[in-house]
Amino acid sequence: MNKEKTDKRTSILIAAEKLFSELGYEGTSTRQIARESSANMAMINYYFGSKDGVFQEIISQRMVDFNAQLVTISEDKITSFEKLKRVVEGYANRILSNISFHKMMQRELSLAQRPEVFCKVKDVMFSNLQLIENIVNEGIASGSFRKVDVRMLIATIMGTISSVAISPSKITSGSKLDINIPEDREILTTRLLLHLDDLIKTYLTPQK
Repeated sequence: MNKEKTDKRTSILIAAEKLFSELGYEGTSTRQIARESSANMAMINYYFGSKDGVFQEIISQRMVDFNAQLVTISEDKITSFEKLKRVVEGYANRILSNISFHKMMQRELSLAQRPEVFCKVKDVMFSNLQLIENIVNEGIASGSFRKVDVRMLIATIMGTISSVAISPSKITSGSKLDINIPEDREILTTRLLLHLDDLIKTYLTPQK
């Protein structure tokens, strides 16, 4: 695939993700994607087959990218705590940098209206879950972490990040912070990461 074709394909994906994030899957049309990306309908059909094909490609790309990041972290020669910390930072930054897309992803998973997308996302999510489990179990085996319910720990961490993204008012109520403002989002992300760092240390440090 030459550079021009690669650039056009990428521009379609970028435009589609923006529209999906703002309007949702149902509210986005192939015609809108074509207009936003300065492409034509024939190009979208050629590269992806349909709007569903574009959507699946975006989901796959995001999930596979995070999976690759997890693999790199798990193979680093650093402590289990540092690995888990990097996983949490990576996940939090990924979610909070595009909250609208995260909300749409959660909606797709809860409704399961598109089986192909649902199954693909679930498969990659399970692979990611196993990588994170391995990091925690590695820490338990080495004595760096105390024995815990690993799945519940991961659910707590990921659930906290998702909750801040989807319902920020639980954190911002009574303040002037607005998660939609980049500067405020950075403040909230820092607070979230400090909280999770403290939670992980407190929960996983072996008791004397």
